[in-house]
Amino acid sequence: MADSKLRILDLDPEQLMNAAGVLKAIAHPMRIAIIGYLEKGNELNVTEIHELLDIEQSTASHHLGILKDKGVLGCRRDGKNTFYYLKHDKLSNIIDCISKCGI
Repeated sequence: MADSKLRILDLDPEQLMNAAGVLKAIAHPMRIAIIGYLEKGNELNVTEIHELLDIEQSTASHHLGILKDKGVLGCRRDGKNTFYYLKHDKLSNIIDCISKCGI
Protein backbone atom coordinates (compact mmCIF):
# COMPACT_ATOMS: atom_id res chain seq x y z
CA MET A 1 0.00 0.00 0.00
CA ALA A 2 1.42 3.39 -0.99
CA ASP A 3 2.03 6.01 1.67
CA SER A 4 -0.58 8.76 1.27
CA LYS A 5 1.53 11.36 3.12
CA LEU A 6 3.18 14.08 1.09
CA ARG A 7 6.90 13.55 0.99
CA ILE A 8 9.41 16.37 0.86
CA LEU A 9 10.65 15.15 -2.53
CA ASP A 10 7.13 15.54 -3.93
CA LEU A 11 7.21 19.31 -3.37
CA ASP A 12 7.91 21.70 -6.22
CA PRO A 13 10.81 24.17 -5.99
CA GLU A 14 8.60 27.03 -4.76
CA GLN A 15 7.16 24.87 -1.98
CA LEU A 16 10.68 23.82 -1.01
CA MET A 17 11.77 27.49 -0.84
CA ASN A 18 8.75 28.31 1.34
CA ALA A 19 9.50 25.36 3.63
CA ALA A 20 13.13 26.46 3.95
CA GLY A 21 11.98 30.01 4.76
CA VAL A 22 9.72 28.78 7.55
CA LEU A 23 12.47 26.61 9.01
CA LYS A 24 14.92 29.53 8.90
CA ALA A 25 12.35 31.77 10.58
CA ILE A 26 11.87 29.42 13.52
CA ALA A 27 15.59 28.60 13.83
CA HIS A 28 16.25 30.97 16.73
CA PRO A 29 15.95 30.25 20.47
CA MET A 30 13.58 33.16 21.11
CA ARG A 31 11.36 32.23 18.18
CA ILE A 32 11.20 28.61 19.29
CA ALA A 33 10.18 29.86 22.75
CA ILE A 34 7.50 32.11 21.22
CA ILE A 35 6.08 29.12 19.33
CA GLY A 36 6.09 27.16 22.58
CA TYR A 37 4.07 29.86 24.34
CA LEU A 38 1.58 30.02 21.47
CA GLU A 39 0.89 26.29 21.31
CA LYS A 40 -2.59 24.85 21.77
CA GLY A 41 -4.42 27.94 20.54
CA ASN A 42 -2.86 30.44 22.95
CA GLU A 43 -2.87 34.08 21.91
CA LEU A 44 -0.48 36.62 23.42
CA ASN A 45 0.34 40.24 22.78
CA VAL A 46 3.86 41.62 22.46
CA THR A 47 3.90 42.84 26.09
CA GLU A 48 3.02 39.39 27.41
CA ILE A 49 5.65 37.78 25.19
CA HIS A 50 8.45 40.16 26.13
CA GLU A 51 7.66 39.67 29.82
CA LEU A 52 7.55 35.87 29.51
CA LEU A 53 10.88 35.79 27.66
CA ASP A 54 12.47 38.55 29.77
CA ILE A 55 13.61 40.45 26.68
CA GLU A 56 13.11 44.02 25.46
CA GLN A 57 9.76 44.75 23.86
CA SER A 58 11.48 45.87 20.66
CA THR A 59 13.32 42.53 20.49
CA ALA A 60 10.06 40.63 20.97
CA SER A 61 8.45 42.73 18.22
CA HIS A 62 11.37 41.99 15.89
CA HIS A 63 11.02 38.22 16.38
CA LEU A 64 7.23 38.36 16.06
CA GLY A 65 7.61 40.29 12.80
CA ILE A 66 9.91 37.65 11.33
CA LEU A 67 7.55 34.83 12.30
CA LYS A 68 4.56 36.73 10.93
CA ASP A 69 6.31 37.59 7.65
CA LYS A 70 7.12 33.92 7.02
CA GLY A 71 3.54 32.83 7.72
CA VAL A 72 4.27 31.10 11.02
CA LEU A 73 2.13 33.50 13.06
CA GLY A 74 -1.11 35.29 12.46
CA CYS A 75 -2.42 38.24 14.42
CA ARG A 76 -5.64 39.97 15.31
CA ARG A 77 -6.27 43.44 16.66
CA ASP A 78 -8.32 44.07 19.78
CA GLY A 79 -8.38 47.78 20.54
CA LYS A 80 -4.79 48.91 20.97
CA ASN A 81 -3.46 45.37 21.34
CA THR A 82 -2.35 42.95 18.67
CA PHE A 83 -2.60 39.31 19.65
CA TYR A 84 -0.39 36.72 17.98
CA TYR A 85 -1.22 33.07 17.40
CA LEU A 86 0.17 30.08 15.49
CA LYS A 87 -1.35 29.97 12.02
CA HIS A 88 -0.74 26.23 11.79
CA ASP A 89 -0.93 24.15 14.96
CA LYS A 90 1.18 21.47 13.29
CA LEU A 91 4.24 23.76 13.47
CA SER A 92 4.50 23.01 17.17
CA ASN A 93 5.13 19.37 16.14
CA ILE A 94 8.52 20.46 14.80
CA ILE A 95 9.46 21.71 18.27
CA ASP A 96 8.11 18.52 19.86
CA CYS A 97 10.13 16.42 17.44
CA ILE A 98 13.35 18.29 18.28
CA SER A 99 12.66 17.86 22.01
CA LYS A 100 11.97 14.13 21.65
CA CYS A 101 15.10 13.59 19.58
CA GLY A 102 17.22 15.12 22.33
CA ILE A 103 18.67 17.71 19.97
